[in-house]
Amino acid sequence: MLDLPAAGTRKVAHVIGNEHLLTIGQLARRSGVPVRTIRFWSDEGILPESGRTAAGYRCYDAAAVARLDLVRTLRDLGLGLDDVRTVLARRVGIAEVAATHVRAIDEQIRALRVQRAVCTLIARSGGGDLDGLSERELTLMNDLARMTAPERQRLLDDFAATAFAGIPDDAPGAGLGRLMRALPPELPDEPTTEQVEAWVELAGLAADPAFAARVREMAMAGSQRTPEQQAMDPTLVLEHAGAAERAGIDPTGPEGQLVLSRIVGDLPAEQAHELGRTIRTFTDRRVERYWWLLRILQGQKPYPLGSAAFEWFADALAAR
Repeated sequence: MLDLPAAGTRKVAHVIGNEHLLTIGQLARRSGVPVRTIRFWSDEGILPESGRTAAGYRCYDAAAVARLDLVRTLRDLGLGLDDVRTVLARRVGIAEVAATHVRAIDEQIRALRVQRAVCTLIARSGGGDLDGLSERELTLMNDLARMTAPERQRLLDDFAATAFAGIPDDAPGAGLGRLMRALPPELPDEPTTEQVEAWVELAGLAADPAFAARVREMAMAGSQRTPEQQAMDPTLVLEHAGAAERAGIDPTGPEGQLVLSRIVGDLPAEQAHELGRTIRTFTDRRVERYWWLLRILQGQKPYPLGSAAFEWFADALAAR
């Protein structure tokens, strides 16, 4: 007589004679789930067998078939075996577990979108030798594809901590730090390739100690702005100095000095030189680029770049 392995299993004759019972092989063919997977789930207690044949093969009834369909659905949704056990034991509703996994899947989708955009950017760089990208850019893109959102934010927080450490909150120059902290650049949920490229460049700036030092220099000098600069109209600089710079006019020559007079009038030479030094302190193409990249990440149209105009303006002031 066959020694049945589990308490509560049916007698062999009853198992074989019941048309609703399926062998493990029949269940595998019906469900499309491999025999080895069904056997593993049975051993784990997730899909208990309903009985055994005379030869000792596992058999499953209609309830087990329905249970298998549910287990397969839960596994296809990405639930682990522990979560499946929790649902089957009715310790938590399937809706609650599904909602948790929806959030996890959303995070995976966001990560995959970033990875897709990174791959698109690499593919767009040119030939198969990746000559279009530097080794540093490739490293940054690889890091970006692997980083979680909190890890990306930590990179920028570390930059802000380095650049603005020890600057009093009431110092005029601290406004730059507050602004950079108030507008943390982050990738949107569905980033474009342009936004990924912008974040890679911005991450490169944030990781550069020289850039952090330059931003700190500007913040520290914020309390030393001259009355001439405070009274200066930047739109005149962008209009007149910008046009002169694009036209290739020498800021130190007669024509350049004439353009300068349209901006500052007959400002005395000593004050002009002081204003020029201040302009140079607060003009930096990479800092301007930071704000330009930030607008791309926020889905906004970047404003025209003006550093070149202010550099021309500073040269003209120095020559007065």
